[in-house]
Amino acid sequence: MTSIGGITIRTATEQDWPKIVVLNEICFVTPQTEEFTAHWRQLVSGEPPVIALDGDEIVGATMDIPMTVTVPGGGSVAAAGVTAVTVAPTHRRRGILRALYTEHHARIRASGVPLSILTASEGGIYGRFGYGPATVESTVSVDRRFAVPHPKAPDPGGVRMVHPAETRPAFTDVYHRWQQVTPGAQVRPEIVWNRIFADRESERGGGTALFGMVHDDGYVLYRRASGDNGSFARVEEIRTVTGNAHAALWRAMLGLDLVRRIEAHLTPEDPLPYLLTDGRLVRTSSRHDELWVRIMDVPAALEARTFRGDLDVVVQVDDGFLDAGGTFALTVRDGKAVCTRTDAAPQVVLDLDVLGSLYLGAHRARTFAAANRLWAADADVLDRFEHAFGSDRDAQMGWGF
Repeated sequence: MTSIGGITIRTATEQDWPKIVVLNEICFVTPQTEEFTAHWRQLVSGEPPVIALDGDEIVGATMDIPMTVTVPGGGSVAAAGVTAVTVAPTHRRRGILRALYTEHHARIRASGVPLSILTASEGGIYGRFGYGPATVESTVSVDRRFAVPHPKAPDPGGVRMVHPAETRPAFTDVYHRWQQVTPGAQVRPEIVWNRIFADRESERGGGTALFGMVHDDGYVLYRRASGDNGSFARVEEIRTVTGNAHAALWRAMLGLDLVRRIEAHLTPEDPLPYLLTDGRLVRTSSRHDELWVRIMDVPAALEARTFRGDLDVVVQVDDGFLDAGGTFALTVRDGKAVCTRTDAAPQVVLDLDVLGSLYLGAHRARTFAAANRLWAADADVLDRFEHAFGSDRDAQMGWGF
């Protein structure tokens, strides 16, 4: 237990949960039913939340979900999925978030997990705590009335229309295989699958019940909805293990004659535009971050992933929040890294949040260097560093938390 300016920071007890729920309802402007609270408490199954109290009132909270995340090369890393971070609107600008995070991340560090991850409701908050945006998502729409497959685009077939709840293994099997090869994707617990297949009307966002299409190596879950320009299909999730599955599922979706457009969330490098004779029909309405990464243990995290090229570099990592930083000798041979502390002069200097952004391969070192967020001794060092940190598969968050 600690205190700051009359605010007490401590671990929550069972008796604190009703007040935590009220705080979440106020801060996230979302009523939380008993069923939803029970679901969330099952997910947060490890350590109890860390809370801030002003007298007897809970004015801040943070908690985490134990997760397993895929890293470039297909390895798996344990991570703390930080979630439900709240500070009461009556108690802003008092250092409560920093105090909560100091206590919470000390606990995460003691657990030994190499990564801490989160999704950010506001983009300007978490960089100072060493988190960097590590996956990118684009929101796109396709006017399917004019979408014609390119003559050289594959036409593999093999797509089946299904009722999602009645063919659950078809979805869970594909997701498992997709997650194992996709950087940033987390293992999805059964209780999260249960919620997806329950398909509650209150969680449909004004759309229909879920429709599903499956392929041996992919699936799509979507709803129909109505907008100002008529009916459209809203893709809730598309997961594909192979390029043929991707092409086959999109061909099937573009065959939905009674909708004007299809809306989906894709990675910026998704090949969909190149499957069409007119790639302009795939219009991007937003490009935004998904998963944020804070590296809790630099050597453990770097040694867990695979790199795209050999590398010998000394990297200085600055961590203004905790003491995860330092100067490290990073040696990569045949994709595998050895990372140790060193007193040698650095050839690359960057903050921990920048390393988090580079970690899954979704961002380029050169871009951060242009923004003066990363320094390299020379152009050759920067080129080799950037190439090594790339990934052969687009990074993507598996499920939101």
